[in-house]
Amino acid sequence: MHKNSEEAQNEETCLRHLERVRWRDGVVCPYCRSKNNRFIQKESRFFCYNCRTSFSITVGTLFHHTHLPLQKWFLAIALILNAPKGISVLQLSRDLNVNKNTAWRMDMQIREAMKQIEQRELLTGIVEMYTCDNDGKPRTAKDTMTANTPKRGRNAAKAQA
Repeated sequence: MHKNSEEAQNEETCLRHLERVRWRDGVVCPYCRSKNNRFIQKESRFFCYNCRTSFSITVGTLFHHTHLPLQKWFLAIALILNAPKGISVLQLSRDLNVNKNTAWRMDMQIREAMKQIEQRELLTGIVEMYTCDNDGKPRTAKDTMTANTPKRGRNAAKAQA
């Protein structure tokens, strides 16, 4: 129960951050672009009296129609934008603990959002996260091979003889 309440709190924090970034000057209906202050907020959804439509903060963004928590999306954005040489989809899937197809879709949506001006501002700002750092050097294939490992390939027999 404690973990679920913590996850809900993190999701709520991400939603509040998204609201601050997207609606600095107040809530704007994504359908009719009304800045009418007659909005009702109920269970993280808003209702516009101008066009009589219900909407959430994620409508019209790369986070719309997703079942993944916003925290994973923010982490994916940070990983993709801060990787000096880029990040592979397989590495992204391992870091986020998602399927490789999900990681590929997230990667494509984030890269597409970077091209769009109105989406680009959602990708900026400070996102607080906890990281884990292992102090060891990355292993190479040469480090993992031992003296007892037989040679592989066509000329393996010649090298051993």
